[in-house]
Amino acid sequence: MKIKRGDMVVVVAGDDRSDIPKLVQQVLDNGQKVVVEGVNLVYKHVRRGHPKSPQGGRLRMEKPIQSSNIMFYCTQCNRGVRLGMRYTADGAKERFCRKCNSSVGQVSPARAAHATK
Repeated sequence: MKIKRGDMVVVVAGDDRSDIPKLVQQVLDNGQKVVVEGVNLVYKHVRRGHPKSPQGGRLRMEKPIQSSNIMFYCTQCNRGVRLGMRYTADGAKERFCRKCNSSVGQVSPARAAHATK
C-alpha cells in the first residue's frame, strides 16, 4: 500500500466523506485498513479500572476504515490524488503524485552503483 502513517488523506466514501484533509494515525492489515484522525468515531463502553478511563464510562475512539475509501492529499494540487512509484536517477524509489508529477517522499534509499537497472 502506498499510504503511510503521518500522511494527509481525504475520505472519498462513507459517512465521513469530506474534502478536508485528515492525518493517518495507523496502517493495519498490510495496508488494507487505516485509522484516520477524527473519522469513524465510535463509543466503547468500558468498566472501572480500564487503563484509559479508570472511572469507567464511554470512550470516544476511532475505528479503522478501508483504504479504498481514502485518497492521498497532494499539497500542490490541493486535492485528493492517486500515488505512483518510480525510480530516480540514483536508483532510489520514491512516491509521486500522478496529477502534478511532484515527488511525495522517498520509499527506499539509493542503490549501489553496481545494482542499478
